[in-house]
Amino acid sequence: MKIKVHWIIDGVAEIDADTPEEAEKMVENELSKFMGENKSLSDSLGARAIQGKAYFPGSDDNQEEIIDNE
Repeated sequence: MKIKVHWIIDGVAEIDADTPEEAEKMVENELSKFMGENKSLSDSLGARAIQGKAYFPGSDDNQEEIIDNE
């Protein structure tokens, strides 16, 4: 029996860059390189897209520090 699995990999990278667009491009290049070098992995898992959005850190990004300081 064939069963389809829709999967998502979630992560947050901290990148030194001048603009959000530059940071996005740097991550995209690294992930594209990884997927190209691991073709059998992307083929067997049916990877079709890589998506991400750069943003400036906010107060929610330091939640662990806030909890530790309480």
